[in-house]
Amino acid sequence: MSQRAYNELWAVLQIQLGRLLAEELPAEPLRPEKDSVAFFQRVALFYVRYLQIFRKLEEIYHQVVHPQKRRLIRAILDGVIGRLLELKNEMVEKEFSEYHYVDDILQDLNLIPKDLEIPIPRYFITECSKELQERKTMVTDILKLVEVTESLEPLMVKDMSPEEAIKIIQVAERARQGRLRAKLNEESRNMNRMYRTKEPGAAEIEAAAVCIQKVWRGYVQRKRTKIDREEEMIFLGMAMDPKYKVPSAAEIGARATELFNCTRQREHEEEYQKAVVVITKQLLDVEGHDMSNTMKDQIRQWFIECRDATGAFPDFPDEEEGGSALIFAEKNPQQLKEELAALEEEDSKKQPKKKEEKKKPGKDKGKKNTDDEEEGLKMLPSAFLSDLQVGNKTFEDFWKNRNETKNFVQRHEVELIKEEMRKVVEAQIRSQVDVQMREELAEWKLAVDKDKGGKAKPKAKKKGGKGGKKEKDLTPDRTLESLCQELVEQGLLKKPNNVALKDYIGDYSYIGSEMRKLGVEPTPSLSDVRQVITLYGILPLGSQVVHEKAPLIKAILLTGPTGVGKKMLVHAICRETGANLFDLSPLNTAGKYPEKSGLAMMLHMVFKVARLLPPSVIWIGDAEKMFYKKVPKQEKELEPKRLKKDLPKCLKLIKAEDRVLIVGTTRDPLTADIKSLCKTYVKILHIPKPDYGSRFILWKQLITKQGGEVTKALDLSSLSHISDGFTPGHMVQVVQSVVTKRRVLQQATKPLTASEFVPPLAKLDPVLKGEEEALKIWYTKTPLGKKKIKAAAEKEEEENKKKEAKKKKKK
Repeated sequence: MSQRAYNELWAVLQIQLGRLLAEELPAEPLRPEKDSVAFFQRVALFYVRYLQIFRKLEEIYHQVVHPQKRRLIRAILDGVIGRLLELKNEMVEKEFSEYHYVDDILQDLNLIPKDLEIPIPRYFITECSKELQERKTMVTDILKLVEVTESLEPLMVKDMSPEEAIKIIQVAERARQGRLRAKLNEESRNMNRMYRTKEPGAAEIEAAAVCIQKVWRGYVQRKRTKIDREEEMIFLGMAMDPKYKVPSAAEIGARATELFNCTRQREHEEEYQKAVVVITKQLLDVEGHDMSNTMKDQIRQWFIECRDATGAFPDFPDEEEGGSALIFAEKNPQQLKEELAALEEEDSKKQPKKKEEKKKPGKDKGKKNTDDEEEGLKMLPSAFLSDLQVGNKTFEDFWKNRNETKNFVQRHEVELIKEEMRKVVEAQIRSQVDVQMREELAEWKLAVDKDKGGKAKPKAKKKGGKGGKKEKDLTPDRTLESLCQELVEQGLLKKPNNVALKDYIGDYSYIGSEMRKLGVEPTPSLSDVRQVITLYGILPLGSQVVHEKAPLIKAILLTGPTGVGKKMLVHAICRETGANLFDLSPLNTAGKYPEKSGLAMMLHMVFKVARLLPPSVIWIGDAEKMFYKKVPKQEKELEPKRLKKDLPKCLKLIKAEDRVLIVGTTRDPLTADIKSLCKTYVKILHIPKPDYGSRFILWKQLITKQGGEVTKALDLSSLSHISDGFTPGHMVQVVQSVVTKRRVLQQATKPLTASEFVPPLAKLDPVLKGEEEALKIWYTKTPLGKKKIKAAAEKEEEENKKKEAKKKKKK
């Protein structure tokens, strides 16, 4: 697509976004919705519509090359992502479930399940700042250095007795003598064959054998030569590897266009940054002096007006309050006095009301309850709608009707840079003017007080409010590089595996909505898990703006049987966001940094580096061990519960500005104290075994990836039915054991069949129904599970009351 096509698509999306904003923020506020089902449908509809805008807007941002348009699209894109997360949070609060099914909305909007896939913005990786890239290279260099030092370490020699050493020498010597004896026997047999008398007709048989050998050896050698030639061409990059799909001409063209646009984006961005520097300098030289004089005149006029109105010179606002910008916003001193008087009157009116409320608490409670019943369900306040409105207005003011016929190459607009930089220059000059005017105001006050014969009253300093508790820095003199090196050496900072989230394969749950209608809680599919991980883990970590304003999620717990891909999801989050991976698993921290002081130092170092190198993921494997009800005897030496008290304290210190996420994984949460576990982890996600649709896709993808061919002889449907109860991890093991290199070469004459996968599958232990049911029962004891049970009970009571009321009416 051309740049013009992307600009037109952006204009269409902005119209859709404008309609959405008009529906969310109407002129007259919407009445509260009493029906919870209707309210959820409205929220879910907004969610799906915002998701469609997000999918298209991400593609536009990836392809548009105009630097100023990209900045606006990025701001709108962050706003859409944030609003998507807010709506997801609202859906969870109303339906009391992490997984939602909106088949009816898909049908109404003529969409398919694939349209519900949440894309991961590519700018999370491509637009990493230089500082972040330097930090990443620093971590990789340290990892390489540690690997080199480990390889250079001398091998540890095991002490052994003389008897053991003699036994090893004897075994080696006997083996050598055996090989030598076998070689001599083979040579003697060959000599005997040569001198054996030939039988009649042996010459003809030997000639026939030589002829067959000649033909066969020629065929084999030609085949080997052909394979070697093909491998050489693949190695040189002159031929496509057959295991990879050969792209079509359209795909090659699209890829070339994408690379070309990325190059132009970098070039235009560099030109834009140079233009910003030049234009800022021009504005300072040309308009700076006039701006400074105008500001000084306005501030002096304000001094005189305040003196005339109040009889005294005002106090100049501090830099924290905004300085002279506050004066320009509220210039009239009479208006200030009137507003202050009005505020005092309101405060005086509120005080007696509070006393009355304290005297009669019972009546007020009753009133509140009735008000709540009348209010019904309302949308929670949003932190992103205002940003979206500003972005939409900016588009309509600057870009909607802008004539760009002369800007075919899509370079920056000089006039727009001047408008933006003029505000920046004005802020710089204002800070300088404020310093001068404070001194001038002090001189004026001193002169007036001398005439009156009094002394100038010093301005009372405002006492700052008590902020939150700040963490004491235990390593103030150490550099970031030294901290990283120590964490790598201790195995606490690791390099994540190169695993993409799209590799977590799973099919859409097609019967989820129907089961919900019948009152049965559906088992989530692997596709649902993938979407929730994107919403809770990847999107907030990838963008600083989104993480600061969106609902804050500090910790996620992934539960499920062995092999469902919990660890893979942790690595996928790191790979998609470019995050660092810290490992605080009980088994990994055992024996490191002993005693209480050592533990405090370890946690301080991990969280300090995690904040300084955002985004960061702190993984806690076998999270149940930290909250054991009773520690097993064989694990007492490992001290698995040593982080139980200190980790929640560290969690409290994580703020919205810190792009740090704690991800715990557990396969046996039943052994843990559920109360303390749920206090630590805000979100608990249960990952079940794959359903039939997911197993079908998994078998096909895994076999193809290993080099196998899926033919009619391979009954994937029967194989998917047979493998019910087995996890993706089991399936990977089976495919690797069956589809070997030798078996791949035999496929031409002997295609793969489902029966070949059954014996290795039978050797593995599946997930039993009892285990699965136990995990489901445990999940109902979590805060969200309890809320869902309570809501279901209340709904059942209401239905029973309605039935009883109908029976009474009939009587």
